[in-house]
Amino acid sequence: MTLLESSITSVHNPRVKSWAQLLDKKGRDKQGQFIIEGVHLVQEALASGAAVETLIVASDRQQELPTGLLEQALAAGIECVAVSEQVLAKCTDTLAPQAVLAVLPKLRYEPRDLLAAAAPGLVVVIDGIQDPGNLGTIIRSADAVGATGVLLGRGTVDLYNPKTVRSTMGSLFHLPIVQGDLRDALPQAASAGAAIVTTSLQAKMSCYEYDFREPVWFVVGNEGQGVSEEVSLLATEEIIIPMQGRAESLNAAMAATVVLFEAMRQRGVS
Repeated sequence: MTLLESSITSVHNPRVKSWAQLLDKKGRDKQGQFIIEGVHLVQEALASGAAVETLIVASDRQQELPTGLLEQALAAGIECVAVSEQVLAKCTDTLAPQAVLAVLPKLRYEPRDLLAAAAPGLVVVIDGIQDPGNLGTIIRSADAVGATGVLLGRGTVDLYNPKTVRSTMGSLFHLPIVQGDLRDALPQAASAGAAIVTTSLQAKMSCYEYDFREPVWFVVGNEGQGVSEEVSLLATEEIIIPMQGRAESLNAAMAATVVLFEAMRQRGVS
């Protein structure tokens, strides 16, 4: 027996058009909302207390949802709407949509939330990452090591890009993710006692030699160009990831993960 009997079946329905606009950054910015897809992301959002506004459920596939998911959402006062497969497909960019989507407001964190965090902070700073999969992976790694939060600088791919959201695997609900101007935020962090650390092929100190036990804001640069010149000038320390093989460099997300797990090791793995 299904909980949701009535269904939106027309892709021309005004609400469907509004949801579909969230696939584009312009629509997300205008509405201040974004979409997540799939059981795992919806469960993570609900478990974290995220302000889920609407669940969009495939009418004929409600039985695919985990037992109690709809009841939990309805009990929390979340609007639950059944839709046809055509409507569901209109609201996602995947070829084989899962049975549930959710609409949420954008996260409301500010750079000051990272500055106010208890020391010793470990903030991951993103300077111009363009690939949504890379950004999502870095956020997931930041979550995995218990980072204080993530700061997204100008020129970085949109956090709410559906591919970015999927790549986080729910980690975007687990720690503060802030968008801000690095030219303002990094000097403020340095004034508060944090080291601003970047990687550089010219650096003399290995990431395994650097002391990550103190407050650190670690900057991850663009995939092709690395950390921008204006942000490099704000750095207080440069480190290098030593490599013994013949590879010239690592993928940006992989390099960030190597450094973050070294920071976690030094800080003590509980």
